[in-house]
Amino acid sequence: MADPKGFLTTGRETPPRRPVDIRLQDWREVYEDFASERVEKQAGRCMDCGIPFCHNGCPLGNLIPEWNDLVWRDDWRGASERLHATNNFPEFTGRLCPAPCETACVLGINADPVTIKQVEVEIIDLAWEQGWVIPQPAPRQSGKTVAVIGSGPAGLAAAQQLARAGHTVAVYERADRVGGLLRYGIPEFKMEKKHLDRRLSQMSDEGVKFRAGVDVGTDITGSDLRRRYDAVVLAVGSTQWRDLPVPGRELAGVYQAMEYLPGANRVQEGDIERAPIDAEGKHVVIIGGGDTGADCLGTAHRQGAASVTSLEIMPLPPEYRPDGQPWPTYPMTYRVASAHEEGGSRLYAVSTTRFIDDGSGQVRAMEIVEVAFRDGRFSPVPGTEREIPADLVFLAMGFTGPETGSLVEQLGVELDDRGNIRRDLAYMSSVDGVFVAGDAGRGQSLIVWAIAEGRSAASGVDRWLTGTTTLPFPIPPTARPLVV
Repeated sequence: MADPKGFLTTGRETPPRRPVDIRLQDWREVYEDFASERVEKQAGRCMDCGIPFCHNGCPLGNLIPEWNDLVWRDDWRGASERLHATNNFPEFTGRLCPAPCETACVLGINADPVTIKQVEVEIIDLAWEQGWVIPQPAPRQSGKTVAVIGSGPAGLAAAQQLARAGHTVAVYERADRVGGLLRYGIPEFKMEKKHLDRRLSQMSDEGVKFRAGVDVGTDITGSDLRRRYDAVVLAVGSTQWRDLPVPGRELAGVYQAMEYLPGANRVQEGDIERAPIDAEGKHVVIIGGGDTGADCLGTAHRQGAASVTSLEIMPLPPEYRPDGQPWPTYPMTYRVASAHEEGGSRLYAVSTTRFIDDGSGQVRAMEIVEVAFRDGRFSPVPGTEREIPADLVFLAMGFTGPETGSLVEQLGVELDDRGNIRRDLAYMSSVDGVFVAGDAGRGQSLIVWAIAEGRSAASGVDRWLTGTTTLPFPIPPTARPLVV
């Protein structure tokens, strides 16, 4: 364990966020630096709990007590090695994961949990700074080839694992740059793209080939893939967005979140000077209270929106863990992301009934109504209808599954009852040699699940190609999380 009395003598501390009025003037990450001495004290709060439930809370099975102990003992390089033993991309998860490990922390039963996520990101940032993260090319080549379709966290994790196992790996991405939602979905203020770019550089040095700007299923067919590669990994994500079929949905100014966020990221990439959808001076409404909605919120603030209102059909969550969601489950409590701290209104238990035309085909307002949950459904409360101004509306209501167009049809893979690509315990689809990882098979989920599934699928591919594997197989595809 770390400091035997750390959890008694040291309180939980996280780095402060930069002042709102300053950070809204740029797109840099919102947190200030955190001194290593303070991080070591936080790691020292990790207690000798006997059964570390944080392991169960983390789909990657991160060796959290081990690297906490190493940080407390000032062995940061050893901590980096322990961290990389289970996680290919801790600089991603340390910034983007909602930290289910912390809600499963034993200390969190009756006190503030260990700052696991912050210790993780400090370890990897120092590792990069000190040059400890280097390419790990395979000592010998297998002669086998693998195509990975999709360059999000699942695809990248699978590709890196397979390349390190000695296979020749090509990653296909239909966007003009590699990274999937990490590139064009996650705003710069949540994760600066330098973290993605240097990891991609490491993977290139390990032999992974990246093929951006290739729409597999159109530019290259499924049969071409099967002919050119010994195995295929589908990591295409869950990209069919959920829509809102109410009157006025066709009006100009009503967009899906993923029609909005990529443009702002392209400005930061230097591709364009101004985003095609810009919130400057406009009244913005965001439908959906999850992470994607918060991403739209922070983006609209930085573009200079006149006002931003977030709508959520669920009631206001409690501030503390409800009795029906006991430790170590992930509780649905009231949370304030950095974007919420920056301003805007949050309305709960409301539903949209229609979008209102300004007379020229442009949305000018929307009608909402309060709802109550009765008999298993949300029902409108009579007499609570009202209008709110809306020059721009962003739908951030989640995703329903992978796109089922040409690629899925060309490969002939089966779908399950939820519309995801069916796979067996080795992550193989119904077609021999075609594997599935991440949201495409699991449904919309967390980045840690995507990386864990990419690692697991790589193990299944390696065993199928060679008859054996030394790659870890941490997550069976039928697993369901205890905490999220």
